[in-house]
Amino acid sequence: MSGGLPQLSQDAHGVATITLARPAHLNRLHREDLLALQAHFEQLRHDPSARVLVLTGEGRVFCAGFHLGQLGEPDDAAGSDPHLFERTVDLLEALPLPTVARLNGSVYGGATDLALACDFRIGIDGMELRMPAAHLGLHYYPSGLRRYVTRLGLGAAKRLFLLAETVPADELLALGYLDRCVPAATLDDAVRHLSDALAAGAPLAVRGMKASLDEIAGGREDLATVREREAHCAASEDLREGLRAFAERRPPRFSGR
Repeated sequence: MSGGLPQLSQDAHGVATITLARPAHLNRLHREDLLALQAHFEQLRHDPSARVLVLTGEGRVFCAGFHLGQLGEPDDAAGSDPHLFERTVDLLEALPLPTVARLNGSVYGGATDLALACDFRIGIDGMELRMPAAHLGLHYYPSGLRRYVTRLGLGAAKRLFLLAETVPADELLALGYLDRCVPAATLDDAVRHLSDALAAGAPLAVRGMKASLDEIAGGREDLATVREREAHCAASEDLREGLRAFAERRPPRFSGR
């Protein structure tokens, strides 16, 4: 089993990066990788200094999805916990901080949903996507189907799931799967530009609006909860700092309070 577990790092600006680290096997996800991802997500969920998460992979492919060779083994993710992959992706989607998928290469199988659970996706020219579930005899898990439908629309979801066709980068951009598609040489610059813009926002406002938008998209919105987030931001030191910075024509220095 080559490669290692996903690695978490964080820079001085609060931009955290999780890197999938099995390039020899196209960053396929083993049970221990999923557990490591869950641990990283839990750490970030409780870290107020983390402003943005970037999820990426080593090598020429972002991720080949779950290690299909483990399917059916009694002590693997499928045998001991059939919902481990689903739960891992759901935890990524539920993170309070904004998330960016830095797609250094193609995405296959469950990795397509892992990236879709992020708030933004930046890919590279020449990458492709394939969701082969129908051609493997698999019925995909419910939350993944929901993400495809709510984020891409029913028509796109049916095309990607039922046809199991390979879709190139330009079509992924047209479908809305990718937010941007850039040459590989400029991927880091594009991701940094987006991450810096997200990290520059007031944490209370960014996290609150992310949660509210996701709830509205999923038909789970509660007006009282949204109003509570609105009031919290209205009474925050961040809002006072933002207004002062605007008046003084300087960048704001948000504290998350």
